[in-house]
Amino acid sequence: MRRIIFSGLLMNFLIHAAHSQVNFTSSNLPVVVIHTNGQQIPDEPKIPAVMGIIDNGPGQINSVNDPFNDFNGNIGIELRGSSSQSFPKKSFGVETWNENQQDTAVSILGMPEEDDWVLHGPYSDKSLIRNVLAFKLGRDLGRYASRTRLCELILNDTYWGVYVFMEKVKRDNDRVDISKLNPDEISGDDLTGGYIVKIDKFDGSNSGQGWASPYRPPNYQREDQNIFFQLEYPKNDEIVPQQKAYIQQYVTDFETALKTRALDDPVAGYKSYIDVESFVDYAIINEITRNIDAYRLSTFLYKDKASEGGKLFIGPIWDYNLAFGNADYCEGWQKEGWAWDFNDICNGDFWLIPFWWKRFMMDPEFTTLLKNRWLFLRSDLFSTANIQYYIDSVSMTLFEPQYRNFQRWPVLGQYVWPNYYVGNTYQDEVSYMKTWIEHRLMWLDGNIDNIVTSLDESFPPEDRIKIYPNPFDQDLMITWADLAAGLSGNPPEVPIILEIYNAHGVKLYSSRLNKDENTQGFHWDGKDSSGHSLPTGM
Repeated sequence: MRRIIFSGLLMNFLIHAAHSQVNFTSSNLPVVVIHTNGQQIPDEPKIPAVMGIIDNGPGQINSVNDPFNDFNGNIGIELRGSSSQSFPKKSFGVETWNENQQDTAVSILGMPEEDDWVLHGPYSDKSLIRNVLAFKLGRDLGRYASRTRLCELILNDTYWGVYVFMEKVKRDNDRVDISKLNPDEISGDDLTGGYIVKIDKFDGSNSGQGWASPYRPPNYQREDQNIFFQLEYPKNDEIVPQQKAYIQQYVTDFETALKTRALDDPVAGYKSYIDVESFVDYAIINEITRNIDAYRLSTFLYKDKASEGGKLFIGPIWDYNLAFGNADYCEGWQKEGWAWDFNDICNGDFWLIPFWWKRFMMDPEFTTLLKNRWLFLRSDLFSTANIQYYIDSVSMTLFEPQYRNFQRWPVLGQYVWPNYYVGNTYQDEVSYMKTWIEHRLMWLDGNIDNIVTSLDESFPPEDRIKIYPNPFDQDLMITWADLAAGLSGNPPEVPIILEIYNAHGVKLYSSRLNKDENTQGFHWDGKDSSGHSLPTGM
């Protein structure tokens, strides 16, 4: 084996990589070769390395002996990820550098020029494409989501398997397209954007840099259990106090409006703070995928200057390797139920969902937008046939590379945290994901019109519904103040429709209550609409 390193660049005359008896000489995917000159890659900071990429174009074979024709230069590289760092197959953060180890923007594998990239190594996701699929669906929504290219990686002369070369979430005209915010922009329109914040675990360089929401998540159980907004852009060493104070106050004002003001208030209501359509699209992508981390982790928000629109957007989407039924905890495998009900299902988890989503679902305008958007997407872009076709086309591209990947990492037929399903072959894994998606889409089709949530605590105590005992054995009492006249503001002749659903959104009971009947309370004996007693544990 021979390699020449000259002026920081790789010159590849002959490359062979053998590990676990993997014979890798060529691929239909681009080939990425990285050499760290004997240094071990740390969590942070990035260490200097050199990278070359072979990509002879669509339909062409890329030999490890071919010249580096896509990229050939210096990089900084570090480990990335949280729980995934425990896996032997690592993911990496990559920064393209010049000879002075300064950031330099380049185009890689046809993606727009930038200097920050991610080499994602799917390990527990044995389909190898959950992130690729989710980001594709995100772009189909007409919103930015990271562009991706599947590739095979050689690291320090060792074959490392199938990877996803992808864009890192970053402010840029071709990524999160918001205004650049300079340190001297501390007043007027200049101060109002752009910002990127995220809700996530405390990992990485931005950990602890931000603020806690004044509003606890529903079902919290610990005093330190809150929603924490981390600063993503500007960076910690660049943001100034006035800018941090501004974006914190703006997000808090949005939360306060959503929590305490009328949902349909056109001036002071929550809709004056956020781009509602972006939240609708974000809900749709997370409900399709039933991402176990949805709404509570890897959740980005961004805001541009007031002169550029200035409202708070949610996105871009990120981190879907545990989606599409690939989690065995907190009902992550279920094809039924709403992902936004996570706090009800799994309130023992530390990382909970903000109160926003339950509150949104109480707003008829929001739910109407959600239902109409769903019907539009399902008629074409998100049809079952279109999604399945895309999965088939990408998995076919991996027909040969996946063999090498699972030679290098022999996890087929073995449980890897947090797999719910364990297939014996790659095709088993892809088939499971396809079947799961088909049934998930069917459930959403049948339940999108039945979005019902409980009364929020933002209403005054005298207007709240009281449900007791909870849990109950044989008899359940529901009482309220004058619901028709007091809570909803409806005239007395408008009836009350009382419906009872289980945790999966299935309607169990429905009753029409007129004003002159039982307007102060209701007794339920635990039977469905046909008079049959329901099993315990519902």
